[in-house]
Parts: sequence; C-alpha cells; structure tokens
Amino acid sequence: MENYRRLNLITGWGIFLISLVVYLLTIEPTTSFWDCGEFIATAYKLEVGHPPGAPIFMILGRFFTLFAGNDVTKIAITMNILSAMASAFTILFLFWTITHLVKKFYDKEEKLSRGALITIMGSGAVGALAFTFSDSFWFSAGEAEVYSTSSLFTAVVFWAILKWENIADEPYANRWIILIAYLMGMSIGVHLLNLLTIPAIIFVYYFRKYTPTVKGIIASLLISGIILGGIIFVLIPGLTLVASRFELIFVNGFKLPFHSGAVFFGMLLVGGFILGIYYTHAKGKVIWNTVLLGLFMVVIGYFSYSIIVIRSAANTPLDESNPEDMFALYSYLNREQYGNNPLVYGPYFNARPISVEDEKPTYYKGDNEYYKVVRSREYKYDRHSEGIFPRMWSNQSRHAGEYIYWGKLDESNLYDVRRDANGNPIRGSMGEFTYDRSRPVGKPTFGENLRFFFRYQVGYMYLRYFMWNFAGRQNDIQGHGELTKGNWISGIKFIDRARLGPQDNLPGFIKNNKAHNKYYMLPLLLGLIGAFFHYRKDLHDFWIVALLFFLTGLAIVVYLNQYPLQPRERDYAYAGSFYAYAIWIGIGFAALSHWASSKVKSWMTPVFILLITLLIVPGIMAKENWDDHNRSHRYTARALAHNFLNSCRPNAILFTNGDNDTFPLWYYQEVEGFRTDVRVVNLSYLTADWYIEQMTYKFYDSDPLPINKTKDKYIQGVRDYAYLVETAGVLIQQKYRYNRDKYDPELRDIYKKSLDLLKSSLLPANHPKDFAAIEELRDNMDPVKLYGYLRTFNTQEIINRIELDGEGIKTQNLRMEELIKRIDGDYAPLKDVMDFFLSDDPRFKDGQYFLPAKKFIIPADDDKLAEWVVPEQFRDSQVDEVRFSITDNVLYKNLLTVLNMLGNNEWERPICYSTTVSSDNYLNLEDHFIRENLILRIAPVSENNPEFLGSVDTDFMYQKLMKEFDWGGIGDPRIYMD
Repeated sequence: MENYRRLNLITGWGIFLISLVVYLLTIEPTTSFWDCGEFIATAYKLEVGHPPGAPIFMILGRFFTLFAGNDVTKIAITMNILSAMASAFTILFLFWTITHLVKKFYDKEEKLSRGALITIMGSGAVGALAFTFSDSFWFSAGEAEVYSTSSLFTAVVFWAILKWENIADEPYANRWIILIAYLMGMSIGVHLLNLLTIPAIIFVYYFRKYTPTVKGIIASLLISGIILGGIIFVLIPGLTLVASRFELIFVNGFKLPFHSGAVFFGMLLVGGFILGIYYTHAKGKVIWNTVLLGLFMVVIGYFSYSIIVIRSAANTPLDESNPEDMFALYSYLNREQYGNNPLVYGPYFNARPISVEDEKPTYYKGDNEYYKVVRSREYKYDRHSEGIFPRMWSNQSRHAGEYIYWGKLDESNLYDVRRDANGNPIRGSMGEFTYDRSRPVGKPTFGENLRFFFRYQVGYMYLRYFMWNFAGRQNDIQGHGELTKGNWISGIKFIDRARLGPQDNLPGFIKNNKAHNKYYMLPLLLGLIGAFFHYRKDLHDFWIVALLFFLTGLAIVVYLNQYPLQPRERDYAYAGSFYAYAIWIGIGFAALSHWASSKVKSWMTPVFILLITLLIVPGIMAKENWDDHNRSHRYTARALAHNFLNSCRPNAILFTNGDNDTFPLWYYQEVEGFRTDVRVVNLSYLTADWYIEQMTYKFYDSDPLPINKTKDKYIQGVRDYAYLVETAGVLIQQKYRYNRDKYDPELRDIYKKSLDLLKSSLLPANHPKDFAAIEELRDNMDPVKLYGYLRTFNTQEIINRIELDGEGIKTQNLRMEELIKRIDGDYAPLKDVMDFFLSDDPRFKDGQYFLPAKKFIIPADDDKLAEWVVPEQFRDSQVDEVRFSITDNVLYKNLLTVLNMLGNNEWERPICYSTTVSSDNYLNLEDHFIRENLILRIAPVSENNPEFLGSVDTDFMYQKLMKEFDWGGIGDPRIYMD
C-alpha cells in the first residue's frame, strides 16, 4: 500500500508537470478577447467587474500580477499563468480521482499486483491527459478567465470527498467535510459552477455511511437539492437581502451612518454561528456541530464579496453596477441588469404584453439616507400565451425565425397572414404566404417547445460541444446551424457525410482551418466503454460520476435556457461535464486492460495496452489540437485596443457597444496606461444610472463627460426612455432665436404692417398701454407674443370696437399663422431640446417623458472651432450647423445620454463611434461622420458617402496606419488567428 501511495503521488505530479508545460507553452502572452481584458484590469487594480463578480479570482489574480514587477506589459501573462497553473492542478486532482475510483476495483486484493498498479496509474494518466488536451479545457487554460480556476475548485472538492471516503470511520474524518464547505464558499467568489458538485458529494457520503435503499436515495436527492438550491437561491441573495433591511432601519430609522446596519448584521450572524458551534460542541451534538461548522465555512468564503463593496465605495474607474451598498450588492449578485430567463413558467416568444406593472421598489443611496425607487417594470401577459417549461421565450424579433426553424413550427399557427389594403393575403417571391409577426394568433405547442429544447439547447448547444471534445471538430467558425460552420465531425467519412454532406469538397478556408480536428470518435468510444465497465464494477460510484456528469452538463442547459443566435460559443460552461466524462475515459483504459489481461496473463499486457491507448486517445487529441490551441505569439486583442485608442484624437469620447471593442481597451488603459485621455463609453452600459454617474467623474487624463443632468434626472426608473413627438409651440422661441436671420425679415414686415393698421385705429387713444406693449416688440421681437396680439385683434368684436381695418388685420394674422407653423416645424437646437427633457415640466408628472422634436441642430460656429475639428481637406464640405433627423419614435436612456453629450459638447472634445458599433446607434448622423481609421468622428461637415459612412480623412489614416498602428504580429506564420 505504501508503494501505491508513493507511485500515485509521483505519477500524479508527473502528469501535472506535463500539463503545466503544455499550458505554459501555449498561453497567450497578453490579453485575449471577451472577458479577459476586464478580468485582468479588475484584478490588477482590485476594481469591480461585471455581475456577479469574482472576488476570489480577483484576489488570486492580484497576487499573480505581483510577479510582473514594474513591467506592466507582463501583467496579462501573469494572469494567464494563473489559469495555466489552475488548469494543471485540475489535471492533478483529476488523476488522483480516477486512480481512487479504479483502485476500488482491487480493494479485495491484499496486495496490488504489478499489473494492477499499471492499470490504476494508466487509467489516471489516460483520463487526465485526455482532459488535458480536450478542446474546451485547453482553450480556457490559456487565458485570464474564471473557468480554469472554477474547474480547479470542482476537482479539489470532488477529490476531497473521496479522501474523506477513505477515512470516514476514523476520528476527525469530518475535517474533510469542513474543508469542502470552505472551498464551496470560496468558489462562490469564482463561479457558481462548483456548487453543482454538491449532489455528487452528498451521494458519496450516503453510500459510504448507509446501506442504500430506494427511500434513502430519494431522501439524498431531496437533501442535495435543498442544499444546492438553498445556497444559490437563499443563502447568496438572502444574506444580502437581510443585511439591506438592517441597513434601511439603521440608516433611515436610527439616522446612523451608512453601512452601520450591514456591519451590525454581520456581527450578529458571526456571533450566532460561534454561539451555535460552541453549544453543539459542548453538548456533543456531532451532526449539528458539523452542519453549523460547514455552513459557517460557506459563509466565511462568501464574505469575500466584502472586497467588492469596499472597492466599489472607492469609486474605482471600473465599478460595474456600483455595488457599494447592500441594495446595489443584492442587484449585483442577482445579475438584475441582465434580466431573467423564465425556467418553470412564462410567456412564449410571440406573446404580447397586456399590461405593465412596477416591480417591487428598491432603494438607492442618497446623501444621508436611502431613497425608494422603482428600478424596473414587469410585463404581464395573457395566460393563454404562457406555458410551463418555456424554452422559446425571447421576444427579440431576430429570434422568432430561429425558433421557427429549430422548433419546426408552422408559422400559420402562430401569426396572422399579412394582408394588403384590400384584405388580400400578401405572398412572398415563391408564392408562399407571409405573416405579420406583430399579430400572434396562437402559441407553440408543448411538443414544439420540447423539440426546440432537444434540437437546439441540448443538441446544438451541449451535445455539439461534447462531441467537439471527444469526437472531433469541423472548424472554429461560429455557426448557427449551418452545415459548414462549427459542427462536430468524427473523421470517419460515412458518418460525417450522412450528417453534413461530403467534407472533401469544402472551400480551402474551411477544410484547412486549423481547428479541423479529427479524433475518429476514439475518446468518445473509450469513455462509453469506461462508463459501461464502471456500471458493471461499481454501481454506486458509477451513479455518483453520472450525477456529476448530468448536473454539470444537461442541468446547466435547462438552467441557462439559452436563446438562439448566441454572440459566442458557450462550450466553456460545460467543462465540469467534460471533466466527469474524462473520468470514464480513464476507466475505459482499465476496462481494456482487464479484458486484455484476461486473455494474456502477463504484467506487460497492461503496459502494451497503455502505450497504445495513450497514443490513440490523448496522443491524437494533442496532435490535432496543438496548432489551434497554441496562442503563444498572439497579440491580436492588445493590438486591436492599441489601434482603436490610437485612432482617437486627444481627449476623445469613444462609443463602443460590445465586449470585444470594450474590454481590451479597458485593459490597455487600466493596466498599461495607454491613452488614458480617451473615455471609452460602452453604449450597452449607458442605459444604467450607475454608469452614467461614473461618466461624470474625471479618471486619469480623461475629463468628465459633458453630461449636465443630475442623478435624480437619470436614476433607474426615471427617464429610461422618451417618445419623440413633434410638439407644437414647445420650443418655438428657441427655434426662432436660432433661426432669427431666416425668419426676421418676414416677421418684421408682418409687425410693421400690423402696427400701421393699429396706429390708424382707436387703439392708441383708447388703450395706450396695450399699444405701448405692442410697440415695445420693435426692439425685442417675439413671434409668440405678436401672434397672440394678432389673434386677439382678429375677432369681429375688437375690430368693430377700435375701428380696425378688418381685412388688413386678418391678412397679417394669416401670414403670422403660416410663419409660426414654419418656425414650429423647423429644426430645434439640440441643447434646448435636452434642457426641456431634463426639466420639471408639468407634462412629465405622469412619468411619460418625451422630446418635443425629431429634427435637431448642433451649432458649429467656425470662429470657435479648434483646428482639428474640421481638417483642411474637408473645408469645402464644412457646415456651420449639423442638422439631423431621428425617425425612431422612442429612444432609450443610452442614446438620450448621447444626445445630451452632443448638445453640451460644443465641439470641445472629439465624439466618436467605434466602427464595430451598430448603425442603430448612429442617430442618423452618418452624413456628418469623418472616418479616422477604426473610428467614426462626428464633425460639422456634410457629405453623403454611404460606401464609407461619411468622409474619409486619408491624411490622418495614412499617418496612423503606416507609422503608429500595431499589427500584433499578424504576419508571423506561427500565429493562428482564430
């Protein structure tokens, strides 16, 4: 047994070194795309990332960044090394898990034979190395993401319960349970995926301590479900919710400082645990003592979130959701900014809301107390458009067609036929009926709902990824169901041909894609053999691994309830399921070894089988995956950030929209300190009050944005959207003042002729004050007042009383009406429109906010413009005002804030769009864009050039492209641009 322990230890560390070397050789040397740039930035300066945060990962990352010393360009690679090391340790614990499970096949033997030792160690090596070189896990190992560290927690807690299993009857064995609880609590600060191991851990405990019965198994399932659900849905949000109630009482009720209630609750909670643990220990209540200790360890680990609150209170440059109080933290942990996917019951995608109700109010932090606010509203639907287990739920218009495709729905059962003015059906180009998707007539059947679930959510969004890892992968081109993009393949021609058609005649860019990986289904088959063998040899352990496999795979599919057209591949979410399958791959070798040894009784037999298995399973996986997983020379994301920022002029405001045009830029500014004068503004976040508030702060070299609204004007639930309604008379004075030169001659002519008519009447003699007021308009012309006077004199009673020329005054009145209409219909100065929108106008009292215009002007006085605003080559197309119209009837808070900035900026700072931003956000300003490399700058020029979205600054572009751009080594043949 001592030899086994030593061999198990040495071999495990040997596998660890192999995986570590592989990962260190293939990690990316700088930031990657997606969340990596944000994670590196938040870890380096302990800032607050996107909900629900990852404080433990942040602290670990901060520790690793210390090894970069003073070289900020090495910060990113130290974070990537954290992922590589976490992944290698995951492999180590996977090896020890497999050897533990396989060794139990030999527990009846007093002494392990040489062949048995080779089989056990070989099983661990085959399974661990197969997972080492698996597609999804290897990819995560090369970048600064939470999934490698989350996998490590999963591996450690599962291994720890197996360590407990070995010594369950010994004194102090429960210390392993306490360790597991603490690791579970800490894992909450990395990712919730680790909690899905709880049911498997419960069953290890149950099978070890009790004789299995049907009743006992059902009870264990219920207990594991209660613990898992209790932590996710009660403990994590519940502690914060209770703390917020204490906070409200202490601050608003007792007038104590902010956080006093939360601190008191924390002390009360810890004191209660200490008292309970002491009491149960003194009374010898072992089970209750263990339960309280375990729960206390979970809470201690969960308290890592205190660092999120502390750093948010410091108002760091990255402070997403601003969770600096308990109410904001509750929203942060619940990911409220992302909305909710219905799981058990809810509306289908074609449902139309019948009413809107305010959700429960929350509170925001004021100067001295918390103020109640309704942050969001909830749509209510007709119950006939709802159903149980709704898989097709997203009401985004672009998803409807995908639901129809994947669910094989009959559109005629869902929508009314489109009809022309005469009521005749409108047909498509092929003679088919077309349907009006704004007029639903029915909902999908439950069978169609399940068809979508199995075809898309299970088949495409889970089994496809599973097969990527254990059968083969067509390419790394993201697909949405196409035959040529992102499917799984086997490398076995007749199988691939039956599913996807002939693969030999594909275009070169697909066939020669480096992610065209063929494993010939060998890892899959070995895993299936292992699962069957495991079932035969140890039924209890088989069901434990199967439970882990299900909960980290299909259970996640059910919980996520993903809509179609996902912005990126989601295979990383199922790494735990692939981990569990790798256990069966290892056991698969044990099955082959058993079978071969029964035929040829020699200790060399398992050696021979091991060599072959290592060659055809992890060996093939390593060979096929190396070229597309080697990121060792890739600087693409960093180079893109460099080029985006370097396309901007000094002190620019740059609008971005997604992860990949934002997070790398955040990294480059926060970590490497490049172009911190540029303010990156993510339009997706600009709908949130906390983000708008942060935009009003000065950070580094970037001044506050020109936003002139106070927090009470943009708090969530207030001015979240506005209707655009041309409203007569609201801004007529402002329109006149701006267009005075245009309208003044006619206005003065009407005034002069009207005054002459009044002079010849009895008005000066009988009503000298009224006449004097009209005369005063000569020096301060006011079209509204003049129109009011003329309307007064246009009544027959007044005409007769003052002996006024009726026909003459009616003529001038008609002229004035037409002039008022022209002024009223003219373009409105944008700043005046936004000032009205932010006012306390009584028409807003019911919460229905509107912009009283759809046509806007941004003045551009050439005498006040800096030289950079209109480069020399565009002087011929320069205009003294930017005129634009918005055709949309509703604008949301993000674009309303953009209008606010445009109105206040006065051309002092460059305002630009990233070229990656959707044209839906352009506000019809395209004719006033100047393209400057990767950005589109708004300028007082007018040029209709739809091919290039405005004008092109060729001089500026040449200078940047040829002398200042960073190309990230794309010419290096060693680099694979996935």
